[in-house]
Amino acid sequence: MSQLILSVHTGSHDAVAAVFSDYELRAAVQLERLTRHKGDGREHPDLSIDEVLSIVGATRRDADVVCFSRSEFPTVFYKNIRGVRWIREKYRKYIEKNTRRFMPPEFIRYNTRSINDIFKVEKFRRASGFRDDSAVYFYNHHESHALGPLFYSEWNDDALLVTADGGGDSVNYSHRHFTNGALTTLYGGDEHLLTPLPTDSLGHAYETVTAALGFIPRRHEGKLTGLAAFGRPTVAETIGARFSVDDEGRIHSDFRNFNEMHGFIRGAVAGVSREDAAASIQKVLEDKMLLSLSRLLARHKARRLGLAGGVFANVRLNRVLAEGLPIEEIFIFPAMGDEGMPAGGALSYLLQRDGLSHWLKQRRRLRHMYFGRDYTDAIDVVLKATTGVRITGEPPIDGAARRLNVGQLGAIYTGRMEYGPRALGARSILANPSQRETHDLLNKRLARSEFMPFAPVITAEKAAEVFDVNSLNAYTCRFMTITCNVKPQWRQRIAAVVHVDGSARPQIIERDANPLYYDILAAFERESGLPVLVNTSFNVHEEPIVNKPSECVKALLDGRIDFIVTTQGIYERT
Repeated sequence: MSQLILSVHTGSHDAVAAVFSDYELRAAVQLERLTRHKGDGREHPDLSIDEVLSIVGATRRDADVVCFSRSEFPTVFYKNIRGVRWIREKYRKYIEKNTRRFMPPEFIRYNTRSINDIFKVEKFRRASGFRDDSAVYFYNHHESHALGPLFYSEWNDDALLVTADGGGDSVNYSHRHFTNGALTTLYGGDEHLLTPLPTDSLGHAYETVTAALGFIPRRHEGKLTGLAAFGRPTVAETIGARFSVDDEGRIHSDFRNFNEMHGFIRGAVAGVSREDAAASIQKVLEDKMLLSLSRLLARHKARRLGLAGGVFANVRLNRVLAEGLPIEEIFIFPAMGDEGMPAGGALSYLLQRDGLSHWLKQRRRLRHMYFGRDYTDAIDVVLKATTGVRITGEPPIDGAARRLNVGQLGAIYTGRMEYGPRALGARSILANPSQRETHDLLNKRLARSEFMPFAPVITAEKAAEVFDVNSLNAYTCRFMTITCNVKPQWRQRIAAVVHVDGSARPQIIERDANPLYYDILAAFERESGLPVLVNTSFNVHEEPIVNKPSECVKALLDGRIDFIVTTQGIYERT
């Protein structure tokens, strides 16, 4: 009998919940989509928990297993052990003023790796409304990142799994090798729980430059990735000299602490143009990660590379790794940041429950990332009842294609909302890619300042005609997680989606994953002769991707888009 597994990440950013029925991912919703606060982790994700359970027709009492990241929880659930000295006075002052506490420092404080030594599991389970017999499982941060690309790849052998981010469970990276039916942790497991977090994170260094340039760290790193193509890496050598890679592929730095890292990097980029600063940190990231993975592969032979963690939201880095390493296929888990952890957390529990041999037999490739609530029936009801909106009577597919061909901006709203950071055709804005001016128009309408071009979407049948898509990157291109070269003969024809270096970040779509999306794309090719559309996320700057019909309608009434297309029709302002 299968188990209903609720899996949750409770961190200070990107809080999220997901539901599995054994190995089937059935629902996943980020807290930000419900609170409308970008990257939300300000509170325990009760809203996400109840939302995903509701989507599958369940309640908290139905959860057989509850999985949590070892992150932030209300202080009332932590045990107070007398007679133990605080490791850091600074940390004590911090938690005395707050009602939430990070779990990893508590392991160090009490010199234990056992969750039961520091946390009142039974009290937390009862207070949260779960059954007394529901199993509670706490998963490792980096293992949860690593298991996603392995489980959803179907690789039979020879895979290197690498994670990298701003830190979790006392490490910033992890390395795992899958070969001969065995999965070996090379670095980054629970053995590090009792050690302080090293100051070796390239992700943290990248965030530091993001903040130094006036952007929001852990949110606007993509802006730096775009800016980098316009600059020269004038201070890359200065920053890069503080990081090293050992023979085992481990990345180190000589910074004593994060304050020293912040101060040095801010000083290095002071007086440098934004473009040159972005190019510099991008080069440091690419060079050090490429060297790290090259040395790992030299020691641990593998033909496939699986990546996850916030660092691998950097699509330019992913291309450098794909093309610079001796591998046959790369796959970046689509929810690569902390929002993807609950998927890996449930997989971690299942691995412990069933053992590796059985777990490996359950693997499958992802067809899509549509795991939010389905508002298909509600959207047309809401649109028809909204004053100032009318249905045009045009056929949805051909009508949308004609409008896009003449330069209108349209939003597609269909099926279940996407899980992860990318809009993939369920909550997307579509546009004609033939004019470079489309980029500026979208930025103006959506109040954005994007420096990278907006991404293209193309059918699986046509992808290799326009882009350098092949067996190395085709699977991960389904989820818009890597850039690749645009073939020269197409660059002027689809100028709005081509970056200054001749690259693009394509999404490949198959019809069975999203028929409306696919059919509009095919109809647009018949109208225009172009097999590509612009696809950008359906949201205004600094807002999460739209979720509910009311949010979709507001964008239309505010003039962000010219029309909305659903399975039932096309809607515009009156």
